Amino acid sequence: MSHPSDGEFQTEAAERLAALPGVMAVTLGGSRAAGTATADSDWDFAVYYRGDSFRPESLRELGWPGEIFPIGGWGGGVFNGGAWLTAGSRTVDVHYRDLADIEYRLAEAEAGRFGIERLLFHLAGIPTYVVLAELAINQVLHGDLPRPGYPAALRRTAPPRWQTEATATLGYARTGHAPRGHLADTAGAIATAACQAAHAVLAGRGEWVTNEKTLVDRAGLRGVDTVLAGLTADPAALSHAVDQAEALLAGR
Repeated sequence: MSHPSDGEFQTEAAERLAALPGVMAVTLGGSRAAGTATADSDWDFAVYYRGDSFRPESLRELGWPGEIFPIGGWGGGVFNGGAWLTAGSRTVDVHYRDLADIEYRLAEAEAGRFGIERLLFHLAGIPTYVVLAELAINQVLHGDLPRPGYPAALRRTAPPRWQTEATATLGYARTGHAPRGHLADTAGAIATAACQAAHAVLAGRGEWVTNEKTLVDRAGLRGVDTVLAGLTADPAALSHAVDQAEALLAGR
């Protein structure tokens, strides 16, 4: 394509991804799916496959330069790999999604069970139900995929678990870092606890979360910024900040 419009690019990209061996469905996510993208926003696609039917190296057939990771190349777990590519002037991310894993995560969430996995750029980590959030929010460009609602059992189990994590994070900051004047450690713990508490808020509302970019704002916890503003390494000041954060997050 020569300088295609965004609509033309989306259509052709979806068709080409869907034509790769083993791909059963393609979705568009991120700001493009949410309608909040700017002109230079990247493109987030996901390819859905089953078992070992999909080979990541087949993405080379698209002719888009970039880095292609193997399945499991991002550490395993629900984010099991992907590719960072460039299509002309467009930055494209492709995520790999195994339908068997999706079905398992859906069954677990419907039973109120989930895990929390460590992932770069996420302070609180990601809940394993994030792949269901993608299905509920993203645009399906090719194929048939479930569009799950927020499970009632998850609304019951997720908030107390997330809130317990936030409380524990602040508790450790209070005893392990604040008395020692560890400014960075204490501030980091407060920020992490804010994200954990925000997950609790949104889970209680039955609102899906796909990343942390607007998590604290959506939960109404942006007041945590005032707790951290002007913070110094004085142990008393750090302990007070932890107390303020705990009161803010508990009263969400």
